[in-house]
Amino acid sequence: MKRFWGEYAENRVALAALITVIVIVAAALLAPWIAPQDPYDLAELDLSDARRPPGTVGSNGITYWLGTDAQGRDLLSAILFGLRISLEMGLAAGVVALTIGVTLGILAAHAGGWIETGVMRVIDLQLSFPPILLALVLVALLGQGKVPLIVALVTAQYAYFARTAYGAAAAERQKDYIEAARATPLSPARVVFGHILPNCLPPLMVVATVQIANAIALEATLSFLGLGLPPTEPSLGMLIANGFPYMMSGRSWISVYPGIAPIVLIVAINLVGDQLRDQFNPRLRR
Repeated sequence: MKRFWGEYAENRVALAALITVIVIVAAALLAPWIAPQDPYDLAELDLSDARRPPGTVGSNGITYWLGTDAQGRDLLSAILFGLRISLEMGLAAGVVALTIGVTLGILAAHAGGWIETGVMRVIDLQLSFPPILLALVLVALLGQGKVPLIVALVTAQYAYFARTAYGAAAAERQKDYIEAARATPLSPARVVFGHILPNCLPPLMVVATVQIANAIALEATLSFLGLGLPPTEPSLGMLIANGFPYMMSGRSWISVYPGIAPIVLIVAINLVGDQLRDQFNPRLRR
């Protein structure tokens, strides 16, 4: 482990990206305590403070360092709470998609035969459709809310985990130690969880970082289109959508700052994933 982090720290860009992710996650978790305002509490909002530029002081004495939106919400507070929602959606969708995808991929590789053919044809068919298209159709059918949104994100992403898990497991099942394990009285579950799955984890970790970033981007896109979370949830996509009508009126901060937050988070997560990919596969090192 010490050697792993030593090699990771050699890439200063990846190290800066990891620190950025840690800082953003910590700020999102501590949002109820460090945010100047609770964007959920309507009693704290004052329409007289609506659309105030960055750096002004509101009627309640709060300094709006990033300005306010059309409802008078402090954008810094709304962004911190919005990051909580984005990370919650991304991690929840990533964990569920990882569980489903890994189960299907390893099952197909281990079982073989018609199970392998059937499962992988379904996976390949889904991978032929853009994830945003699947997510749009599902949220349009299921409606707004956290649970429908997670279902849509999982459906749009689990196939990537399944394909990765299948590729890694299919490569492992041909090796001698797997054949030797199958020849012993070990149950199929022991062979899968004790021998095949541990050797599939490195590529899955890389895919997980990328898909979490994609889930955050998908959630922001759907909320921007009005198909994700309801307006009562200050998600980043909703904040960007609320400020979009004011872009040409000199109040661009209402959309710009909520738009910068997910970009920084997604880029940082992808850079961390790129470094993990390079470390787990030395042939890809630059």
